[in-house]
Amino acid sequence: MPGSRLSEQDRIEIAAGLRAGIGYAAIARQLDRPTSTISREVNRNGGPGRYRPEQAHRASRQRSRRQANPDRTQLPGDNRDDCPALPAIGRLTSLFVDTGMPHTASGVLAFLMTAEDGSSVAAELATTLRVSPAAISAAVGYLQAQELISKKRDEPRRRDRYIIDETAWVRATIAGARQNAAIARAARTGAAEVGATTAAGERLAGMADFLDHVARDITASAQRWATLLR
Repeated sequence: MPGSRLSEQDRIEIAAGLRAGIGYAAIARQLDRPTSTISREVNRNGGPGRYRPEQAHRASRQRSRRQANPDRTQLPGDNRDDCPALPAIGRLTSLFVDTGMPHTASGVLAFLMTAEDGSSVAAELATTLRVSPAAISAAVGYLQAQELISKKRDEPRRRDRYIIDETAWVRATIAGARQNAAIARAARTGAAEVGATTAAGERLAGMADFLDHVARDITASAQRWATLLR
């Protein structure tokens, strides 16, 4: 039932669907759930190739017990050992940094990826990552520009909530492809300006051809993946 927690039987059916090669959207329709619920459930518990329904259900029950006793649970920033996602956050942060992403933005992205509902507010991010609110502001601005996260205003509490959903990587990948295409256009213009038959012109033209080809392939692949989420 939409809005209720996944049952162990739901998780068994998710595993069966994954083994059969069914997409997240189709599994979600079978269970009458949002596609985002299925994608988060699978990605939170090892991904399509390593999803185990019994382990996933056990982990969910443990999270429920912690949420049912909030007086005994500290914020991750107060006692980082109480946050089971911290090892994953650390690994993902390091890998994102290796790609050239700023460190705090990497931490924010890793935190949102491992958050139960894929969202958080600036105060929680600053506490967990142990950085200043200004650093969080810069980080979320960077991630929004990359189309990796979105922002929703929580009017009653007068604060912004930052969200990552199952289409984030599709949007970010297509945005990256657009950037490659823009570089290709600039390179092609540069080749004409320096002379197409010069060594520099040939180098620029070759770069333009490659980036155009990659941008088209990446965009097509991302769009095919997006159809699995519908």
